[in-house]
Amino acid sequence: MSALQKLAVFVVGFAVAFYFYSTSDKFEPEMLNGKRVIVTGASSGIGEQMAYHLAQMKSHVFITARREERLKQVVAKCLELGAASAHYVAGSMDDMAFAEHVVAEAWKTFGGLDMLILNHIGNTSFGYFDGNVDHIRKLMEINFLSYATMTVAALPMLKESGGNIVVVSSLAGKVPTPFTAAYSATKFALDGFFGTLRHELILQNFNVSVTLCVISFIDTDTAVRVVSKVIRQPPAPKQECALEIIKGGILRKREVYYAYEATKIPLLIRDWAPEYLDSLIRMNYNIENIKNPE
Repeated sequence: MSALQKLAVFVVGFAVAFYFYSTSDKFEPEMLNGKRVIVTGASSGIGEQMAYHLAQMKSHVFITARREERLKQVVAKCLELGAASAHYVAGSMDDMAFAEHVVAEAWKTFGGLDMLILNHIGNTSFGYFDGNVDHIRKLMEINFLSYATMTVAALPMLKESGGNIVVVSSLAGKVPTPFTAAYSATKFALDGFFGTLRHELILQNFNVSVTLCVISFIDTDTAVRVVSKVIRQPPAPKQECALEIIKGGILRKREVYYAYEATKIPLLIRDWAPEYLDSLIRMNYNIENIKNPE
């Protein structure tokens, strides 16, 4: 295939993708009215903002994270914003028994579930891979195995309600990026597991949607603190990101891309010019601000 033919196919593919992702069903906040929703990683960042959006849409909100005092504050604000109800349970997702406990508590509280939003992540470094395989194993438990554990526990309720599974991932779960070896591995695992699960739910005629959210650099406190001196790209707003995730879940989208130009377009380039994309990614980093491995 000539270079011109490749370019033509790329342009046509981009046009089709743009049409498909810009003509989806219309979102209305009332769609979340009365919905029973679990949001993990909700003491700060994107998870906290999702809780507030859901509260304004009059959902029943059940949140979880490690910091109990912060969760109490988020719950109080959710009630002020108009949540149908708001509840929390505090704990760490490196314990699979706790992951199951969250779902069990939501069932006791709501008697069912309409949406499971998996958003939590474990602490990780941002730098050259130092050979610490134990860190990969620990992060895989939090960022991946607890997602699978909660999904298994919640599926009976979601099958009954015809509900939604929403998985917050990253561009680093679609395209390898520097300085994120352990984190990227966990996000790639999410893509494989939940993509397979989506197939199997459809084959078994279960009306449960699976939405994978591919997000870029967002202005959460943690992300800005860790990577802002290294990544040249400006961060996208967490409030808008949170809303796009909720929209994608309730509209039963296969995938959500936010910010679109920073996620979907690189994926289109990856399929046709992977080495060029790699070079663009490397150009996006201030390498001098990364500590060299010893």
